[in-house]
Amino acid sequence: GRLLEQLFDRGVVVVATSNRHPDDLYTDGINRQLFLPFIEELKQRLDVIHIDAEKDYRLERLSAAPVYITPLGPEADTAMDEAFKRLTVGAKTEAVDLEVQGRTLHAGRTAHGVARFSFAELCTRPLGAADFLAIARNFHTVLIENVPQLSSEKRNEAARFVTLIDALYESKTKLVMSAAAEPDDLYPAGDGAFEFERTASRLHEMRSDDYLAAERVDVAEAD
Repeated sequence: GRLLEQLFDRGVVVVATSNRHPDDLYTDGINRQLFLPFIEELKQRLDVIHIDAEKDYRLERLSAAPVYITPLGPEADTAMDEAFKRLTVGAKTEAVDLEVQGRTLHAGRTAHGVARFSFAELCTRPLGAADFLAIARNFHTVLIENVPQLSSEKRNEAARFVTLIDALYESKTKLVMSAAAEPDDLYPAGDGAFEFERTASRLHEMRSDDYLAAERVDVAEAD
C-alpha cells in the first residue's frame, strides 16, 4: 500500500496484474480494516479491468502429453525431459534452497515455478511432511521421475511417498511422474499396502482434467 501511494504521489503510471479484484486483496489479513482505505484509493486511481482469458496456457502445456508415464525406460526419460522443457518454456534451470525448520532442502532443477526431482531425492532421504509442504508452497508443478514398484523392503520409502503425494494433492500442486507401474500396482503388497490404496486413488485423480484445471490451495506449514 505505501509503495503504490508513493508512486501515485509522484505521478507514476502504474500497470499491475493480479489474480484478485481489489476488493478481495488481503482477505482475512491481520488488521485488514487498516488496508481498506488504500483499496478504495486503488479503485479510484486505477481502471480495474477484468480479463477472462479463453485459454489457460499452463493447463494447455500440462494436458499436451500424459502426466503419468509408465513403464520406466528411455522413452519415459525422454517424455519427462520434454515435459520439463514444455512446462518451463525452455527457461534455464536453477538450483533453489528452501529453508525448512532450520535446515535446507535443496531443489537442484527448477524454473518458472516448476521443480524436478527423482524419487530417490525425495523418498530415500529422511524427509517429512514439512519438506513436502515447502515444495508444494514454492512450486505450482512438480516432476517426480523413476518411481519404482514398491515392496515391504521399501516400506519407509513408500511411507514418505504417501506423505509427499498427500502434500501435493492437498495443495492442488500439479504432478508429472514417471513410474514403474500404474498407480494400483505401485505397492501391491507389504506393510501399509492397504493404506496405499488412497494414494493410488489420488494419483489417478491427479492426472484428470478436473484436477489439472483446479486452482492452487495455500497449505499451512507443518509443525
